[in-house]
Amino acid sequence: MARRKDGFDMGLNETPSGERVRIGFFGVRNAGKSSLVNAVCGQQVALVSDVAGTTTDPVRKAMELLPLGPVDIVDTPGIDDVGELGARRVERTRETLRSCDVAVLVTDATRAPVAAERELISLFEELGLPFVVVRNKADLLPGEEAAAGSDGAIGGAASGAADASTAQVVAAPDAGAPAAPARAEVLASARTGAGINELKEALAHVGESAGRERRVVADLLSPGDKVVLVVPIDSSAPKGRIILPQQLVLRDVLDAHASALVCQPEELADLLAAVRDVRLVITDSQAFQKVARIVPETTPLTSFSLLMARYKGDLRTLVEGAATLSALTDESRVLISEGCTHHRQCEDIGTVKMPAWIRGHCGANPTFEFTQGHGFPDDVSDYDVVVHCGGCMLNEKEMRWRQSVAAKSGTPMVNYGAAIACVHGILERSLRPLM
Repeated sequence: MARRKDGFDMGLNETPSGERVRIGFFGVRNAGKSSLVNAVCGQQVALVSDVAGTTTDPVRKAMELLPLGPVDIVDTPGIDDVGELGARRVERTRETLRSCDVAVLVTDATRAPVAAERELISLFEELGLPFVVVRNKADLLPGEEAAAGSDGAIGGAASGAADASTAQVVAAPDAGAPAAPARAEVLASARTGAGINELKEALAHVGESAGRERRVVADLLSPGDKVVLVVPIDSSAPKGRIILPQQLVLRDVLDAHASALVCQPEELADLLAAVRDVRLVITDSQAFQKVARIVPETTPLTSFSLLMARYKGDLRTLVEGAATLSALTDESRVLISEGCTHHRQCEDIGTVKMPAWIRGHCGANPTFEFTQGHGFPDDVSDYDVVVHCGGCMLNEKEMRWRQSVAAKSGTPMVNYGAAIACVHGILERSLRPLM
């Protein structure tokens, strides 16, 4: 079990991918990335051979890395892959980088650093990404060179080592200097296992610097508060369970030592009549209009989707994007993007309900295009607005990257919760508990 900062235990099986620290292993071909991933995970996660370019797609492994907790380890193709297919592999590697919380650069300790490795270091620093440089294949070094440890360091001197022969943590910048991403350097051998424990410790060290204390809703609550969660169970609801945003909110309410009362929209009126002093009502966005008519104006009301926008992205920017919806015309283009790849049904929110709500709101018939999963474009300047899901299956880095793409493209972006509240005329009310 991993121990969270608030003191509550959370098991690996209960930790969604978007909530784990994502650690990506990068480097050129044949540096030993896959062998090192296998050594860190303690099992054969990735295929290994002496042939350069064996890894053709990112390979992911969920594991527990104490004291950091649940993590996703990602092995990537070589950044120097060649040919048309190789270029596509490199692109997949770069896509992985944008969602990583920690990067690991794997180099070959038997040779000098190459240009591609230095470029990766510069990219990590540009992204403000904490990273570890691993000089792999230490077993092939002469004894004197192995003992020297950091003589082949990339990107500057290191200090503050826990063990001069295997691991160094780079000193913090001088007071008043711009904060630099945490970094460490490790000399290791995937073949013999030397330095692997030091690598795990270094990952935990820089990984903790990557995290921040984030709460879905608990920071809005006090112990003893009563919170009503409105959870529709319809044809789009998963069988036998509730969806991830509802799970995350429910857990965070309990972590705040508040009480959660869960019902469907049809039972909401009776529940509110029976329970006094409700601190907050949180509803599925699709039931916003119906729920808003039932909940008294004096009772704070918001949605799971708006809470997710606040949790993983820039809520204020996403709300500002809602103003664009009323100005859409027949010539407008709208991108509706979802972070997961669920099976679409006849009443699918992204492809059916959302376009219908937007058409009704703007009184026009804009063109709608759709993306799912990791298929978010690098440039959205051809669109008048991007409407995005709550991003529960994406981590914060990926969600903020998507918002940055929209900002650089000059295209407003709004999330499902803000869009639905806007078209139903209750956006201002739904934001009061959050802003």
